[in-house]
Amino acid sequence: MPDRPSEIDLAPYIDHSLLDPIAPPERIDDLCRQADRFGFASVCILPCHVSRAVELLHNCRPKVSTVISFPLGASTTAVKLYEALEAKEAGAQELDVVLNLGWLKAGKSDRVHAEIARIVEETGLTVKAILEMTVLTEAEKRLAAELCADAGVAYLKTSTGWRGGATLADVALLQEVTGGQVGIKASGGIKTVEGAIALIEAGATRLGTSRGVQLMQQWRDRASKGAD
Repeated sequence: MPDRPSEIDLAPYIDHSLLDPIAPPERIDDLCRQADRFGFASVCILPCHVSRAVELLHNCRPKVSTVISFPLGASTTAVKLYEALEAKEAGAQELDVVLNLGWLKAGKSDRVHAEIARIVEETGLTVKAILEMTVLTEAEKRLAAELCADAGVAYLKTSTGWRGGATLADVALLQEVTGGQVGIKASGGIKTVEGAIALIEAGATRLGTSRGVQLMQQWRDRASKGAD
């Protein structure tokens, strides 16, 4: 981890997201062009747009991410797996999968673990488990992180953004629980460069945001002022 914020290259942390269900295809085109121009880690889009994004980003740096059972996580395991495999067939490289929070809160840890482990194993893709930490107790946050890490996910994602956003405390907690062995995606409510840097310094290795372009504009303004 860089010692000073000025040493952080912000763009590779960003999952440039557009999860608005009424977004027309033209906005997906814009999102992909922006992601390629800035060198973002990925675009994160709804499953119906995966094929289009894959075509637009062929041979480009940004990966194509999509969401599974978004935003509720309450689909059956069979439906989640089908959705995940269909996304893979369409060319998605990363899957942001919402946990079944009802199972977690009901103490059905074995079912939570089995579901996410099956998706990881059968798709072979980079899986980010969405924990929706704003609705969990601290004990539930720790349990969810442990279950998903053991199931083989590549990242733990703080939230969908539909029930609140990422906090420094939650990122730090995930960093503590996993000991840096699993990536951490802070998602939701990231509006400023200062906020983004703080999340990275707390342990985030990805940032899920619909404001990627605005953040990069702020970043460049900040850099130019620092050079004056």
